[in-house]
Amino acid sequence: MGLFGLLVMLGWINIYAAVYDEQQVKSIFDFSINSGKQLVWIGTAVLLITLILVADYRLFENLSLILYGVFVVILFLTPFIGKEINGQRAWFEIGSFRLQPAEFAKFATALALAKFMESPNFDLTQVKYQLRALAIIGLPVALIMLQPDTGTAMVYSSFLIMLYREGMPQRYYVLAISLVVVTLAAIAVENNLYLVAGIVGMFVMFFLLGKRNWQRLVSFLFLSVAFVAYTYSIDYVVGKLPEHQQNRIMVLFDPDIDPLGVGWNVTQSKIAIGSGGFLGKGYLEGTQTKFDFVPEQHTDFIFCTLGEEFGWMGSLMVIGLFVALLIRLVILAERQKTRFSRVYGYCVVSILFFHFAINIAMTVGLFPVVGIPLPFFSYGGSSLWSFTILLFIFLKLDSHRIQILGRLS
Repeated sequence: MGLFGLLVMLGWINIYAAVYDEQQVKSIFDFSINSGKQLVWIGTAVLLITLILVADYRLFENLSLILYGVFVVILFLTPFIGKEINGQRAWFEIGSFRLQPAEFAKFATALALAKFMESPNFDLTQVKYQLRALAIIGLPVALIMLQPDTGTAMVYSSFLIMLYREGMPQRYYVLAISLVVVTLAAIAVENNLYLVAGIVGMFVMFFLLGKRNWQRLVSFLFLSVAFVAYTYSIDYVVGKLPEHQQNRIMVLFDPDIDPLGVGWNVTQSKIAIGSGGFLGKGYLEGTQTKFDFVPEQHTDFIFCTLGEEFGWMGSLMVIGLFVALLIRLVILAERQKTRFSRVYGYCVVSILFFHFAINIAMTVGLFPVVGIPLPFFSYGGSSLWSFTILLFIFLKLDSHRIQILGRLS
């Protein structure tokens, strides 16, 4: 709870820095600017925390499937009745506030997975259970893509981290990582013949190093052909994407491909972070921040403000706080006495880690700009509420474990 509170407060003061205007200085508490609005969201988040902590822990397990069903219906309705912003119909507008249902569907999906996987017969080594777990994850992803919101949909892939902990076979992860590597290589390498030669050579090497038999040879030949076909299909698939999405991918390999368009955000973001140096320019002294060089600096690119004004040391401190929180949550998840609590705990870890890693990678040009907020830092009620609910449901479940241990002692 202490780490949570510290991260939220640091996020709040950085939101103020991102919207600070020295020509028209306003108080951090002014409700007409984003820092004041965020303070309202923080206050209501405290109310949500109170409600979660006073509730019976069994409530979350008993309502898990109902909550999942409710949010599936809401996600289905969102593309039809939601408000369209930047080409995405992903928000519900309530007065001057907006809520994004896809953010709240994350904790509902985590609860549904935990409920499904707590069955004594559940075994992730069996294909039927693998498919059912993936179906629970895949349904909200498919509905979110109808909005369309690729960034939020990608977050649901973080549940694969939890599935790995619970026994999903390693071969699937090796295959997935291999496909990612081949995909990036196929995009980066102009002549696919070199890549194809490398793929075939790799499979031949593994065949020669291992126990050689006809079954193994056929398997390697099949995989070689499949990977080669996949390599040549990438150009076709990427070519069918809208131009702005193609540029978001290509800017990873060539930042100058669209310097005034897609490349602008990443370039200015790196300039802002780099200009902070070791100790930063000082709070409210960031020039890139003051003159709005980085778009969406109070939301997806909030890390730029931190890097420019607090420098390498400030960035390291915040990254250290996130890492400490994640390690603490892993420890708590491993201590759980029920599979439901452990699975849900690892879902929390997976989602927070994915947001944290991808957001920072995005701001320094290591990942495409996909619109993923930094937990507890980025401006927005939906993200703050959803992360708060996600985290404190787990802390409530953990408090029940502590109560059991107290009675036993």
